[in-house]
Amino acid sequence: MSLTRNFPLHALAHGRAGDKGNVSNVSIIAYKADAWDILKTNVNEDIVHKTTQHLGVTAVHRYLLPNLHAMNFVLENALDGGVNASRSLDRHGKTLSYLLLSRIQIEAPIELLPDNSPYLDPQFSWEKASSS
Repeated sequence: MSLTRNFPLHALAHGRAGDKGNVSNVSIIAYKADAWDILKTNVNEDIVHKTTQHLGVTAVHRYLLPNLHAMNFVLENALDGGVNASRSLDRHGKTLSYLLLSRIQIEAPIELLPDNSPYLDPQFSWEKASSS
């Protein structure tokens, strides 16, 4: 049986993003093709909306790109009126990609990690140590 652990999304995938007006698009791309099914199941419109709704996102649409082992999310009203209209510092689509990559967590077998992942090092820990 495979050893599974809880990982941040960025351990299994990388992202690309863009913005136009008040709409942002964020693509999530699996590092390994074998991770596609678990990403497709666990990274959906609902979890992306819950992760971004505090920013004013009103709707999320997901488009699957299975031949690329990727998905594209379109986030409506994500940019506080648009990059040029926003009073927020650096409210570009690229910041939203890292928000998703860092805050969404996925339970996955370690075999789905890329070969050079720091998460394969038994000494590496991304979780906060508990203070005793």
